[in-house]
Amino acid sequence: MYKSLLRPLLFQLDPEKVHYLTTDALRASLKLPFAKGITESMFKVTDPRLERELFGLKFPNPVGLAAGFDKDAKLVDELAELGFGFVEIGTLTPKPQAGNDKPRLFRLPQDQAIINRMGFNNEGVDAAVRRLEKRKSNIIVGGNIGKNKVTPNEEALSDYLYCFRALFHVVDYFVVNVSSPNTPDLRALQDKEPLQKLLVSLQEENQRMGTPKPLLLKIAPDLNLDQLNDIIEIAQVAKLSGIIGTNTTVSRAGLQTPEARVQEIGMGGLSGKPLTIQSTQIIQHLRTYLPPEIRLIGVGGIMTAQDAIDKLNAGADLVQLYTGFIYEGPSLISQINKKILSR
Repeated sequence: MYKSLLRPLLFQLDPEKVHYLTTDALRASLKLPFAKGITESMFKVTDPRLERELFGLKFPNPVGLAAGFDKDAKLVDELAELGFGFVEIGTLTPKPQAGNDKPRLFRLPQDQAIINRMGFNNEGVDAAVRRLEKRKSNIIVGGNIGKNKVTPNEEALSDYLYCFRALFHVVDYFVVNVSSPNTPDLRALQDKEPLQKLLVSLQEENQRMGTPKPLLLKIAPDLNLDQLNDIIEIAQVAKLSGIIGTNTTVSRAGLQTPEARVQEIGMGGLSGKPLTIQSTQIIQHLRTYLPPEIRLIGVGGIMTAQDAIDKLNAGADLVQLYTGFIYEGPSLISQINKKILSR
């Protein structure tokens, strides 16, 4: 029903407006009598064979929602009803920020892709903490943290530490985001020296908390082989729990969308089907050279259940959806879990 009826209507509207329209509708509909039971019967797949234990956490299934969809932790309980095994909120910054100018979210239907240049728009980490303190579901929640646009890279650590400390008691794991292309100079923090300093400092703070939380790094798909190998080394030095591969790409190679339209859209991170193969190859490379205790979450271009299986076969322990969730709807979650069970 989503692909045949709802999506054609929604895709006629501005993508950012549609996001808020659909999330408001989800929130309202689940307040109706019997809605929770109906939603669970449609989308949730419960089976002990789907369970995964990683980082000392028990995931009911390996399909999660990537950061960016629920930036401000407003929908955690509702998203739990759709069958996700975990939800990642953010990217959150210390201070609220409006993000980049609109329009900043664009669909490329011919490529089953999205270009966004949102720019870490969020209400600030403290607002998210207040919401998470009131949540009712017990779904696993990851906190994706970044820095404010106005914070220079030399002072970025203070922003990451602020978010880390604020979220520590309300999330189950952390993701350090230095790979978004939509905050000026942010990706420079992926360079070996600043990245290692940042991650080691966060890990030291983590250990001081007494019971440390899993600390993961989200990387860009645009890293070359030398940079990937630096990431592999840094992950071991900083004793990371895992790596998420990958964020959006700045590449526009191989798109079916007319070049004039791509130029008209302009800058931003590309997600969706064009990333499918590239992100899977990065997962495979990381799995080959990382020790087994550093776990991998595969994200990028998962548009079908088979795409998720390919990520898992390449070495991912868990997978995350975003653009596939937009194009295929919530049924993709159950499709993936059913295909895992059928293997």
